[in-house]
Amino acid sequence: MSVVPAEVLPGSARAVQETARDAAELGPRARLWPSLVAVYRAQLSRARVARIPLLFVATFQSVGIMVLMRGVVDGGAEAQAVVAGSSVLVVAFVALNLLAQYFGQLRASGGLDHYATLPVPPAAVVLGAAGAYASFTVPGTVVTAVFGCVLFGLPLAHLWVLVAVIPLAGAALAGLGAAFGLLAPRPELATVLGQLGMSAALLLGVLPADRMPEAVRFLRDLLPSTYGVEAFARTFGPDPDWAFVLGDLAVCGGVGVVSLAVATWAYRRAAVR
Repeated sequence: MSVVPAEVLPGSARAVQETARDAAELGPRARLWPSLVAVYRAQLSRARVARIPLLFVATFQSVGIMVLMRGVVDGGAEAQAVVAGSSVLVVAFVALNLLAQYFGQLRASGGLDHYATLPVPPAAVVLGAAGAYASFTVPGTVVTAVFGCVLFGLPLAHLWVLVAVIPLAGAALAGLGAAFGLLAPRPELATVLGQLGMSAALLLGVLPADRMPEAVRFLRDLLPSTYGVEAFARTFGPDPDWAFVLGDLAVCGGVGVVSLAVATWAYRRAAVR
């Protein structure tokens, strides 16, 4: 077989060659939003049946914690902290713990190779999976918040703030959970990191901050879910300071952007290895 230079090819053959090259260069690239929606739907349909029992466990766990704390806390700011922390704990259980396990297993089983062959941006994979897992937290968080308000006699008027608390806290915790799963060298370590993070959200988010030592309060301020808890707890007062509520939500959203960016970088790093 001989190689013929392009200059000596007939006009039609050269035109076909140039057309094929131009088509390859001008081929459409996968856009972020359509890819994100596709990954989100795929993850939601795959995890719907398997995650419902785990969501029940997360809700039952938070409700049980509030019942136990009812014997210690009567009302006031402490009751507000317990209800807000228990509600956000449902988000932490799913978005942090389960997502760390999912990406840890995906990396260990070679599942990242499948996503690497798809024409989707890395951010779409991380955001789609995080959004699907965070979606499972909505019913449990609402049920926990309503039960806690009834149990402690708190007002139900401002529960609509959960519309902002759930996605912002979910983004921050989901990004952290995805980073744990993608950076951990073994899936067992990813599971341990996810459970430790959920335990931190339990101990530092549910317990009233006024009873914590100063050093523990500092660690509490480093936890992303703390600002979602604070924003929700402030709305139980008779005259909520909405400037502080928006400030806490803004911090929670900023941490979510950073954590999801770190998770995207971790995905790229894990996918090329």
